[in-house]
Amino acid sequence: MKHRYIDVRQESLKGYILLSLCLLFLLEGVVNVLLTTPLWVVNTRLKLQGAKFRNEDIVPTNYKGIIDAFHQIIRDEGILALWNGTFPSLLLVFNPAIQFMFYEGLKRQLLKKRMKLSSLDVFIIGAISKAIATTVTYPMQTVQSILRFGRHRLNPENRTLGSLRNVLYLLHQRVKRFGIMGLYKGLEAKLLQTVLTAALMFLVYEKLTAATFTVMGLKNVRKR
Repeated sequence: MKHRYIDVRQESLKGYILLSLCLLFLLEGVVNVLLTTPLWVVNTRLKLQGAKFRNEDIVPTNYKGIIDAFHQIIRDEGILALWNGTFPSLLLVFNPAIQFMFYEGLKRQLLKKRMKLSSLDVFIIGAISKAIATTVTYPMQTVQSILRFGRHRLNPENRTLGSLRNVLYLLHQRVKRFGIMGLYKGLEAKLLQTVLTAALMFLVYEKLTAATFTVMGLKNVRKR
């Protein structure tokens, strides 16, 4: 009975730590989006400069460098154009929350069947939770990239590229042109990029929390 109490206490502490991390990531994500979106907008445009597009709605760009890109964007489109894609970026802040939610759910299901999770268990459920979060939010990442490029001839009456209306418009146009799978182009590469990192992160997290509990004396109490 006492051992069970220690297990519950440990899981409660882990849940509290995860919740705190999740809230911290959300706050950090919002601040990060607002501060770095102008840099991402310029970065995206410079990357795609000189690329040939079959879509006639895309206006080509010609920048001499970072400073010139900032100058032209502000001059031709207004300073708010530097924050194109902010709306989907803010929605993407919830990606870690979705990831942690599924991770905790999968972990609790496994703990009902066994006393302790192995490193392999943690690695697998960490990978699965990140894969789910990435798949759910990927359409927003696609729209985010389109909006950051920003050189689209959208409705002239609504030039706010980050608005919900244009986000929905771009989602609809992409489905109309490429089908539902058009929202997931490049998903495979994104999964390879993020899933392994997340799995390793959760593995390190579990090891660190276990070490913390040992220092706190919870492991010693369990052995008595």
